[in-house]
Amino acid sequence: MFRFFTTARWAVWAWLGSVVILSSLWIQVQIDVRINEWFGDFYDMVQKALGEPNAVSMEEYVGGLFSFGKLAAMAITLGLATSFLTSHFLFRWRTAMVEWYHEVYDKARNIEGAAQRVQEDTIKFSRIVEGLGTSLIESILVLIEFLPILMGLGAGVTIMWFGDWEYGLVTGAVIWAVGGTFLMVVLAWLLRLVGIEYDLQKKEAAYRKLLVIAEDDGSVRPKSLGELFDDVRSIHFLSYLRYLYFNIGRLAYLQTNVLVAYIFLAPAIVAGAVTLGVMQQIIRAFGRVEGSMQYLFRSWPTIVELASVYKRLREFEKAIEANIAAEGREGGADAG
Repeated sequence: MFRFFTTARWAVWAWLGSVVILSSLWIQVQIDVRINEWFGDFYDMVQKALGEPNAVSMEEYVGGLFSFGKLAAMAITLGLATSFLTSHFLFRWRTAMVEWYHEVYDKARNIEGAAQRVQEDTIKFSRIVEGLGTSLIESILVLIEFLPILMGLGAGVTIMWFGDWEYGLVTGAVIWAVGGTFLMVVLAWLLRLVGIEYDLQKKEAAYRKLLVIAEDDGSVRPKSLGELFDDVRSIHFLSYLRYLYFNIGRLAYLQTNVLVAYIFLAPAIVAGAVTLGVMQQIIRAFGRVEGSMQYLFRSWPTIVELASVYKRLREFEKAIEANIAAEGREGGADAG
């Protein structure tokens, strides 16, 4: 799966492409920091305008909107360019995978679900990595950039349960995000979601294989197809039930998550200790830090799918390598 990074043919795309994508993501985070600063200035201006008629001129107000427009345009342009490059990068990665599968397909064609592994799982792998990989890197960069900002904004602000402690906001974000992620990991483990996804794909592969055989072999009984589809139905129904339980916990956490920053800031808001602009900066920075630390939580269903795809592809490659080794032994015995 990782020959893309170890073969000379793909070296430029693999390594230079990685550097360009990482640099683009870093610049996007810097733009996000500037947008966070804009929120503070703009909402302070709004508070001033609402508190005293004509305290803010129309030119100042429109200028504030225009400054956001410039930042938004930069973010959109860079985001589109990064997404385009990442798509090409991952298709080259997929190409590196399937080229090797093509070379050894005579050793792989008798492996259960070989066609599905080469066609469907490689495209699933590249698409999932595109989303998860870029969001993981972005989450790390956001944490690096926004943690100091949140610490600075929280200094001197009274925080629920933490009082005037300067690290109260950051600690609250960590406890809430890590606690939610731990909850989801425990639920996924108890419900065996990775195993369910893996079993589901195996049942689907077996059903598809018999359908393909039935296209050319008229002796395949409808009952055989029905039996396999019964297996498909049962595993799907089981997955629906397991994910229902999982999503109860996940959605309850996400709905509560909307109010967490406001709860932590309640003493400062009630006491009027912060301006509207500072409150917006804190809430947005808190959300960025918290959201980055909730990467596993927010991405868990996709991570489960990626783990299942990786497991299938790894088993497929091991089976190919075993066939190649067996053929080598047979060739050596014949020569002897």
